[in-house]
Amino acid sequence: MIGLLLGAVLGVILTGVGSPLFIRLLNKRGYGQIIRDDGPTTHATKRGTPTMGGVVIVLNFVIVYFLTHWLMMLLGLENSGITMSALLLLFLTAGMGLIGFLDDYMKISNQRSLGLTPLGKIIGQGAVGITFAVLALNFPNENGLTPASTAISVFRDTSWDLAFFGTITGAILFVLWSNLITTATTNAVNLTDGLDGLATGAVAMVAVGYVLMTLFQANQSCYSATSSGGCYEVRDPMDLALLGSILAGVLMGFLWWNTSPAKIFMGDTGSLALGGALAGFAIFSKTQVLLVVLAGLMVIIALSVIIQVGYFKISGGKRVFLMAPLQHHFELKGWAEVTVVVRFWLIGLAFVVAALALFYTEWVILR
Repeated sequence: MIGLLLGAVLGVILTGVGSPLFIRLLNKRGYGQIIRDDGPTTHATKRGTPTMGGVVIVLNFVIVYFLTHWLMMLLGLENSGITMSALLLLFLTAGMGLIGFLDDYMKISNQRSLGLTPLGKIIGQGAVGITFAVLALNFPNENGLTPASTAISVFRDTSWDLAFFGTITGAILFVLWSNLITTATTNAVNLTDGLDGLATGAVAMVAVGYVLMTLFQANQSCYSATSSGGCYEVRDPMDLALLGSILAGVLMGFLWWNTSPAKIFMGDTGSLALGGALAGFAIFSKTQVLLVVLAGLMVIIALSVIIQVGYFKISGGKRVFLMAPLQHHFELKGWAEVTVVVRFWLIGLAFVVAALALFYTEWVILR
């Protein structure tokens, strides 16, 4: 627990201090946000606000993880060893962040709201996602557990094992399934990042949810001396909890500068990186399907875009919402930006609480 608190505090401090320094650098170089012409008119005032703040998020996420482990080792704390699960999750986060960085840089360089081509994003995200998925099925620990498994998971691995179709076929299907999860989460977070602080706060809540779930998995591990019915076969749950606490701390530090009126935006660098992180948590904690509830706010926002685009094509130009993603619909309805953000945060919190309740209820039933 000391390690978790240490990681969270370091995340808040380093990001809170580092963000304004990065803001000055971006202002000096003129790296400001490019605003879409078809967006809400109230967003015109955001033009020129420093973007690519995700660089601060990703760098501090990685730095604080290694710094926390170093301090834990000096203090002689338990679980001070670096794990493969954590390294792979950091790789997925940083890899997706790199794709987002290239996208942001192209937008700024070209002074247009369009960066990488859709094909370019697919290739980049696919390369990172495939590498992650292949590595995740390797590196067994002393109990034979790899960071990920080929089974579909809800609250834990289910009997729906993709290896049923054969070892090689199962591995290929897992790579596809893993990439589907990663693509869905990165796009969902990217769509949620439309108002000051909205995505930052929403992802922080999900990160705290993963801290609580992985801590519980560590306490109820099948490989602990006190294991009983309903135990969990998750590799490195304590290190996943540490990563969750660090991510929550980093996002709280960033939110200080990202809240309305934002002094910096996370950009695609941040939204794609955070989507990758959530996908990594879901896959490694074996709560893949539960992520739909845990990140329910982002799912709803992503669905609003799918519904809007689909209905527009089917109806020949009609719309369900005034504008998609959903948060902009309420802006055009006359809600103040801060009102939309806070109310969406409350919805996001309700989804996190619901997911935790389902997670605990499943354990009680099995026990």
